[in-house]
Amino acid sequence: MRRHLQRIFGLALVMGLAFSSAAKAEDGFKSIFDGKTLEGWDGKSEFWSVQDGALTGETTADNPTKGNTFLIWDQGKVDDFELKVKFRIFAGNSGIQYRSTHLGNNVVKGYQADIDFAGSWVGTNYEEKARGVLAKRGQKAVIRDGKGNSVITSLGDPAELGKAVKAGEWNEFHVIAKGNHLTHIINGVVMTEVIDEGEKDARTSGILALQLHAGPPMKVQFKDVQLKRLKLSKKKR
Repeated sequence: MRRHLQRIFGLALVMGLAFSSAAKAEDGFKSIFDGKTLEGWDGKSEFWSVQDGALTGETTADNPTKGNTFLIWDQGKVDDFELKVKFRIFAGNSGIQYRSTHLGNNVVKGYQADIDFAGSWVGTNYEEKARGVLAKRGQKAVIRDGKGNSVITSLGDPAELGKAVKAGEWNEFHVIAKGNHLTHIINGVVMTEVIDEGEKDARTSGILALQLHAGPPMKVQFKDVQLKRLKLSKKKR
């Protein structure tokens, strides 16, 4: 009887592990950071390293950056995708660039899922070196043509939404870009939505990158970086 129970338990364990693996594979997310090295990523070594199993960007009083500098995922471009990444920030400002353009010298232009320690900007959709703020936390914006022509509706009170973000602790940023619809979610809470109908400025593909902001000393970390490719939207973008 004991052996029979052991066999049943063993079979259940194997089936559970198999189901877990299958579910993970079916989910479609793939890791793009090995947790140990900067392989697959390109950034200035004086600012970027791996610490505590996380991609780490850091400036100090003795080692500042003169302008915003980025750690670029150099394994291709993204178009329609989902990205899940855990982040924590100890001071200053950072962000996740997507569908962006490398301008050279680790400077990037494009959509940014904003992150900051103070909590003023975290969750915002900001277009680096282009149109600026597209949607603040708590906003759904339909961008018609350029920065000044957009329709804004509310997703909720920005301060209340901001309470979902834990300052100085690990948080999960979930970015969804499908067609011209861009959604920023933190810890399961929708922070912003942008529908970019700009004929000239909307971006359909580009690189992924992580930002280290110029200014006072700061430190930001990213781990569990998971990318899921989506089928290209048939909707005109």
